[in-house]
Amino acid sequence: MKKYFLIAFVFLLSLNLFAQYENYPIPGKGNLNGGLGLNWIDGQLYYRFHFMPEISFANFGVGLDLNVDIDKNGNIRKEDFNELSDYLSIIRYVRYGLKHDPVFIKLGALDYYNLGHGSIMYQYNNSPSIDTRKIGLVADIDFGEFGFESIYSTFAEAGVTAVRGYVRPLKFSSLADVPIISNLEVGGTYAADFNKYSGVVFHTVYIPSLQVPPAPVPPIPVTTSEDKGRMQIVGLDLGLPIIRSSMFDLQLYADYAKIINYGSGVATGIMVDVNGLGILNASAKLERRFNNAQYIPSYFNSMYEIERYRVDTSNGSYSYTSKATLLSSITNPDNGYFGELDLHFLGLLDVIGSYQRLDKTPNSGVLHLVANVSPEGMPVVVRGGYDKINIGAESQIFRVDNNSFMYFELGYKPLPYIIVSMLYRWTFTPIRDSNDNIIDYQPQKRIEPRISFEYPFSFGQGN
Repeated sequence: MKKYFLIAFVFLLSLNLFAQYENYPIPGKGNLNGGLGLNWIDGQLYYRFHFMPEISFANFGVGLDLNVDIDKNGNIRKEDFNELSDYLSIIRYVRYGLKHDPVFIKLGALDYYNLGHGSIMYQYNNSPSIDTRKIGLVADIDFGEFGFESIYSTFAEAGVTAVRGYVRPLKFSSLADVPIISNLEVGGTYAADFNKYSGVVFHTVYIPSLQVPPAPVPPIPVTTSEDKGRMQIVGLDLGLPIIRSSMFDLQLYADYAKIINYGSGVATGIMVDVNGLGILNASAKLERRFNNAQYIPSYFNSMYEIERYRVDTSNGSYSYTSKATLLSSITNPDNGYFGELDLHFLGLLDVIGSYQRLDKTPNSGVLHLVANVSPEGMPVVVRGGYDKINIGAESQIFRVDNNSFMYFELGYKPLPYIIVSMLYRWTFTPIRDSNDNIIDYQPQKRIEPRISFEYPFSFGQGN
């Protein structure tokens, strides 16, 4: 019962926390966004210029994201443009369609991507660091009787690749026109991380030391590593819409996932969508998870690029960890709950909140909050974002640390198209080895007071 109260508690809190919400312009519309400001990055002052225009025409959309930080000597911050991907990522996205459309293709930054019901990939983010923005590809196509979802996380290096194919088998039979059961969907997923660190597992062994009288010296701990190869996950899923109407959808589903060479899990859940005729649109999801040993649900999550492989040198020595090591350490089965709520109210408020936790495993909580509050005609803008993993006690939920990613902006509009705001980011910066390979990320704090302009424009009739 405690878990039910916890899920409800997080959803109520999500109404007061705000996260970056990706809301594309409608066809025939566009936005010119940009501005100037000061940017303190880990205490170092820079002068910042940003320009982020977006435009949509028919089913196509393009968004740019140019950010330049200049130090007091007039030099551009080297981390802004020290990789080819930094230049390519000026094109934030090029897309066709929207998620859940018959055709959705997006090239660029992949923010919070879900595959299927989310048992294998949920809210995956390919660019958790502003200093290493990546270019990836999403392609989802629904032919009616069958279709697929797919993601390729980055073109710069070997990374996460996943594809889910699905079929609605009764569409090929005499039951094709029968309500409810004709929409039965059967899917299969293959996901893998081809990064060379994805399967690295660290072990601590103890080497006996010399016995020096009068007291024995304890054994010396030594960290060793083992590469178990690329991380691969396969899955099967079933989905059955029970009610489908213009105002209300209800769907039941069940997922099975197996991490190759590790454990497996099953999830069963219910999804509800309510269309309130533009006043209040809402969707909710509640899921019960049954997890065997050496299994982590939603393995590819919003913080996966940070969790994959980490080398901590903060204490003057090397400390290694990886997500594969965490997976190997789970020796007992443990079930859990997952819940999600998505609200859109009158075009004024967009909120998404989700929380998951295992019944017995400590530090297993995962929180995700997304929202945007910018009422049309009102002078106040509030937007931001928060992700946190490895949550132990619920008192730790809003304690920002190296398991957190946060974005928050509070602004005021003295004029309709001008925003004076304060932007705070708790993000990550990469740590590289002598060969310029990223071996870890460390937290990075950015504080940016700025003046921006946001000018919406039209160039044709929207659909």
